[in-house]
Amino acid sequence: METIELANLIKTRRSIRSFQDKPVPESILVQAIETATWAPNGGNSQSWRFMVILDKKIILKIGEVIQEDLNIIRSWPEMATAGPNGGRMGNPQPGGPLTTAPALIVVSTLRGSNPMLDAMRKRSLIDTEAKQRLDGLQEVAGWAQTTSAAVAYLMLVLHQMGLGTLWMTGPLHAKTKIERVLNFPEDLDIMTLVPVGYPAENPTRTRKPVSEVCSVIK
Repeated sequence: METIELANLIKTRRSIRSFQDKPVPESILVQAIETATWAPNGGNSQSWRFMVILDKKIILKIGEVIQEDLNIIRSWPEMATAGPNGGRMGNPQPGGPLTTAPALIVVSTLRGSNPMLDAMRKRSLIDTEAKQRLDGLQEVAGWAQTTSAAVAYLMLVLHQMGLGTLWMTGPLHAKTKIERVLNFPEDLDIMTLVPVGYPAENPTRTRKPVSEVCSVIK
């Protein structure tokens, strides 16, 4: 693949929120995930885990618990000015992109111990500078970056295959309930939900000029 072809692939990928009523072959999804596992990751930990859901009943159930949890959040008096322009949050239409997609990939990370961080946590209790160093490491969250790299690869590969995707972290306000629906292993944490399907729309979004987001130090 020429650089210009790769650039075109990257630039034509879009977030898809409307899908065709057409099943996605399991083999395609697994193939895309295999490619995504070649993403860069901290210490070659390969701590990502992928759960492919094709059972529509389960996908709809996940949508239900997300909506139920969101309704609770919307009822809080503190949310009265949390919507656009300082107004109340809108009520998303049930059956959004997650529940209308024919497939859902749940991307999670393996929960594990980090001896270095464990030692820094102990030190931070008595050392202010150690706490600052710990805060810096926790802000960048290597496990989150590792999983994010895999998700980016996954979405790009699926786009090349003619499929649309959407990177969803908003529903994780209902993370515990979603994990309960999926009977999730206790050593895994859900990082994102990726609805997958054949696009029923062709969004056109632009990007800021590189001059606005890039600086060069010579």
